[in-house]
Amino acid sequence: MEIIIKGLKGKDFVIDEKDNLCKRLAMLIEGHCTIGVQASIQKYGYTEQRYYQLLKKYMEGGAKALLEKKPGSDKQHVRTKDTLNQIIRLRFLDPFASADVIAQKLKQTGYRVSKRSVERTITEYGLQKKRMF
Repeated sequence: MEIIIKGLKGKDFVIDEKDNLCKRLAMLIEGHCTIGVQASIQKYGYTEQRYYQLLKKYMEGGAKALLEKKPGSDKQHVRTKDTLNQIIRLRFLDPFASADVIAQKLKQTGYRVSKRSVERTITEYGLQKKRMF
């Protein structure tokens, strides 16, 4: 579906409804400059509260602030590629070492990793001990 902004000289500006950045920016422009907030939020399908949230974001950071961020934590992951390599290396050097021992060795060499992260890596990479029956 398309959103149409009517131009003064008879020319229309068409926005693809799936383009969230353009949609949000156009809503703010029309709400602030031309048709008013109420008409704008009805046209674009946002609430008044969301309109003002987006307006605040725009005022603080420009159009880049209106971009949708991917969901999830912005926190740095503990299990970096280097950390994963070290866990796997230590597991191959000593296949009978527990996750506790591997985590402790990594901490001694400056890696910040928990026992649970080591356990998760061992499980994900199939490095569990083989049991003999």
